[in-house]
Amino acid sequence: MSSSYKSWVLLALFVLFYIIYLLYIIYLLLGALVFSSVEKPEEERLRRELGSLKAEFLNQSCVNITSLENFMEKVLRANKYGVSILYNSSESSNWDLASSLFFANTLVTTVGYGHTTPLSDAGKAFSIIYAFLGVPFTMLVLTACVQRLMHLFTYWPIYLCQRRVGCMPRTAAMVHFAALLMVVVVCFLVVPAIIFSTIEETWSFLDAFYFCFISLCTIGLGDYVPGEQPGQKLRPLYKIAVMVYLFVGLMAMFLVLRTFHKLADLQGLTAFFQLSHCEEDEEDKEPIVETGPDDQPDADRASCKPLDPTSQVSYNSINR
Repeated sequence: MSSSYKSWVLLALFVLFYIIYLLYIIYLLLGALVFSSVEKPEEERLRRELGSLKAEFLNQSCVNITSLENFMEKVLRANKYGVSILYNSSESSNWDLASSLFFANTLVTTVGYGHTTPLSDAGKAFSIIYAFLGVPFTMLVLTACVQRLMHLFTYWPIYLCQRRVGCMPRTAAMVHFAALLMVVVVCFLVVPAIIFSTIEETWSFLDAFYFCFISLCTIGLGDYVPGEQPGQKLRPLYKIAVMVYLFVGLMAMFLVLRTFHKLADLQGLTAFFQLSHCEEDEEDKEPIVETGPDDQPDADRASCKPLDPTSQVSYNSINR
């Protein structure tokens, strides 16, 4: 295969990757536009009903337990959809473009805080279709990004540890994983927690750290949601910044998980937890293609080659 042909293949793969990434951004924007156009009128209608209900309740000369319970039931039901009776006149919309983009991102990344949910049946139906297509699309984009990051942040550091420092493969892999885990914890949990605790007035550092960890683990309990306090400054920009942080943080967590999986494979833990070979049928053990006696030395020599970060390699290529 000529070098020019390889260059064209690499260029095509490079362009294809960025086309997929661009299509993903367009997919998020289209989803945000649909959610905003469908749900914003429903939210405004619910706000008007809630305002009328509040005025009617305040005009009552005598409040009995039945009217109070009905009022509280309707208020709590509206609050479940992100519409509060407090600060109703100055509160920002939950379905403007930035908030809808934030909702679409939490939907396809399976974070799903649940603070804002679709009000209309059309919005609920669209959420099902959008998530059905968007979740695997998100996994595809994350996997493509992490595969490229593995060469820069996993294979290349281990290669340097083996070549420059002279570490054994298992030692280099363990040291690298510990360093990578520390960097991810500091950059994507500690530092963002400091920033969130500064911006969100009611959050402590522990609350912010808890939010970062719950979000990046895609648990998304929804008890802490950024940008929901009344009078939030630059709320649309803040929502978009949080959305970018969540996506990049998910890539970092995925990178740590992939690196840990490769480390476990190198240490023999993956083979240790596999089923015993005695449970296999005898016919399953027979190779489909007959191998000659000269093939085994080539395989052994291939397994002894040092890790090359410029090639498509995995931890399986490192000596055990």
